Amino acid sequence: MRHLTLDNGLRVVLDARSGAPVTGVAVHYGIGFRGEPAGRSGFAHLFEHLMFQGSAHVAQGEHFSHVQASGGAAGGSTHQDYTDFYQVAPAAALERLLFLESDRMAGLRLTEDNLDTQLRVVKEEILTNVTHRPYGGFPWTVLPGVL
Repeated sequence: MRHLTLDNGLRVVLDARSGAPVTGVAVHYGIGFRGEPAGRSGFAHLFEHLMFQGSAHVAQGEHFSHVQASGGAAGGSTHQDYTDFYQVAPAAALERLLFLESDRMAGLRLTEDNLDTQLRVVKEEILTNVTHRPYGGFPWTVLPGVL
């Protein structure tokens, strides 16, 4: 396993293993829902959604289709202290996966329409998965601010 820090501060971990001809790319951003101000929760989750809404060279919704066309799968999730994105695909798709992540980092396409749409989606997810679930609001809405 090799650890590198690029000139721009990006930390990279390379873990080459023999066996199945598969590659994975995971990107972790050091922001989660723990640090969100009271009454302003959901920002990290909102940006997780926005990260799939297009970038400089990838149209809205195409991130998943590029990965799936390579025979892979992709996803993202928000946690207390970080937000992560992953892609797993055949090894021949490594360059494509790295391009998708680098394009997203360098040229995220934020539009008012994308923001409005994803804001509605995230609000609905919070209502469904946290607020309206019996005992679902605690600890996710209270505990992070206390920690």
